[in-house]
Amino acid sequence: MELDPLLLARIQFAFTISFHIIFPALSIGLASFLAVLEMLWLLTSNINFKHIYKFWVKIFAVSFGLGVVSGVVMSYQFVTIWSPFADKISNVIGPLISFEVLTAFFLEASFLGIMLFGWGRVSDKMHFAATCIVAFGTIISAFWILSANSWMHTPQGFAVLEDGRMIATDWLEVIFNPSFPHRFMHMVSAAYLATAFFVGGVAALYLLKKQNVEQAKIMLYMAVLMATFLAPMQLIIGHRHGENTMEYQPVKVAAMEGNWDKRQSAPLFLFGIPNQEEEKTEYGIEIPYGASVVLTGSMDGVIPALKDFPKDERPPVLPIFWSFRVMVGIGVLMMILGVASFIQSLRHKLWESRILQIGWVAMMPSGIIAILAGWFVTEIGRQPWTVYGVLRTTQSVSPALSGYQVGWSLLAFVLMYIFVFSAGVYYIAILIKKGVIKAQSADDYYTHSIEAAPFKSVKMKGGEDA
Repeated sequence: MELDPLLLARIQFAFTISFHIIFPALSIGLASFLAVLEMLWLLTSNINFKHIYKFWVKIFAVSFGLGVVSGVVMSYQFVTIWSPFADKISNVIGPLISFEVLTAFFLEASFLGIMLFGWGRVSDKMHFAATCIVAFGTIISAFWILSANSWMHTPQGFAVLEDGRMIATDWLEVIFNPSFPHRFMHMVSAAYLATAFFVGGVAALYLLKKQNVEQAKIMLYMAVLMATFLAPMQLIIGHRHGENTMEYQPVKVAAMEGNWDKRQSAPLFLFGIPNQEEEKTEYGIEIPYGASVVLTGSMDGVIPALKDFPKDERPPVLPIFWSFRVMVGIGVLMMILGVASFIQSLRHKLWESRILQIGWVAMMPSGIIAILAGWFVTEIGRQPWTVYGVLRTTQSVSPALSGYQVGWSLLAFVLMYIFVFSAGVYYIAILIKKGVIKAQSADDYYTHSIEAAPFKSVKMKGGEDA
């Protein structure tokens, strides 16, 4: 039986990067969440913020470690399975990846130890500074990685040499390529939302189990605030990103919409089954004029059509079409749950609403699912190119590889990832089950009520205001 090395190579890279993206996204969100928690503890002296910090910093450490491990694996794939790709674009992408290591990873790694082991060994302000530096480092890391990825979608500021290798001619154009600002904002916001719903889901689980109630109320309230204000913003950011994609990668937008024929007043397909062979979307449930209104702002607007492009330049339509709807659908559910929870919190009924708490538990993995769905739209939608319009995927895979070689390595990766990541997720589950551990020292003894306002001042044992 013949195995297609190109197909297997794409599956292998998709598999590894799908696992990888989960943990950096959580690291970005959790690092900023920890910085906010420590700031609130320093400002209010509410010891609950410190307890919550010490609980989530352990989960952050596991996520950070799993992100590093899975990221190293992808570097090896570039020079083994995708060696022509690495050879042709290394002069452009290589420095961006190096900047990420020098400016972000070293910064995070240097201060991570203080975050984890610095309590009681450095001053509170120094510990807070370390947390902020690590949080800032995760943002810098996202900056460089997304700049490199965005350049592959909207390449500019480069020249192609006679041997096919690419070199940068304007680094500012390379770094700040047209899709980068939109992709960066969209991904960072997605990381924050994914973290908010993960934290909120854990908090709601504690409330349902009547475990760690005071800390759970704080965590859920913070998650509700993030969801209420960031989820609607994310829809706006995503819309702007879609408009940018329509300008620079119109065939991807055509696949997202399942639109085959160029026409005015294009409908918006809520659901359907794109048929790539017959070039039509079957069993469609549509909103008349919807796609034209959303993408152009006019009922008579014309949107990109798949038939405008040669068949060998069209991406696989079905996974893009459905992944896009999963991402948007989850975003709408996030917004609804966030607003409903915020209204109930204003009425002081959030803590008693089991339906909303169950909703938060159910939505705990929703942010991660939305990130993966969005990533599938982005990366599958770039096909058949690795560097859009410049370098095809067929030209990027190592020519000497056989299907069996890639197949065995794929199997090895699957088994290794199942073992490593199952262990990591299991440990996170153990930490969550164990709950927020309260310190027992006299300095940490506070009583606090948050029935009406989770952030009101606390009382110490002697009755003095903290």
